[in-house]
Amino acid sequence: MVMNRRALVFALGTSLALGGCLRPDFRTSELDATGTGSISARYTLAAGDRLRVIVFGQDNLSNIYTVDGAGKIAMPLIGTVQVGGQTTGQAARAIEGKLSSGFVREPHVTVEMDAYRPFYILGEVTTSGQYAYVNGMTVETAVAIAAGFNPRAARDYAVLTRTTPSGLVSGIVPMTYAVRPGDTIVVKERFF
Repeated sequence: MVMNRRALVFALGTSLALGGCLRPDFRTSELDATGTGSISARYTLAAGDRLRVIVFGQDNLSNIYTVDGAGKIAMPLIGTVQVGGQTTGQAARAIEGKLSSGFVREPHVTVEMDAYRPFYILGEVTTSGQYAYVNGMTVETAVAIAAGFNPRAARDYAVLTRTTPSGLVSGIVPMTYAVRPGDTIVVKERFF
């Protein structure tokens, strides 16, 4: 009877210890609602994005502008324009609206992405920090950009945090999950 109790306690202890080795369930539903895959026309501008603004016939206004922390760009002649939270098409219409109010007759504006805001990677990677976003990247390619895993890294999942209009959303994601500009990735430490 004593031997059976010891065997039961040993088996229970071993199963609990090994249970910590298993990866947690992926929790991506809230992140999926924010959009997955490569960047598309529904991408909204935010601080850190660099825009190429082309005003046809107005070379002195055509330039590359960076969206500041307040979601604005500062252009000559018209001053600041609120573009944060808008698509590139909506930003072009906002700039056209300001230019048409006494500055340029019938302005035609195109706004293109010059560079997306960076992503951040922390935790069990060789070189954590801020990196330039590459369209179509996954968590796995983000780890590669950060010079790979540390020896104690959990290599099959990460925690991804994304800013949405309603606040921060986090989830446990597989290494093949799509990363978007501004995301923060945390590679956790494995137990064994």
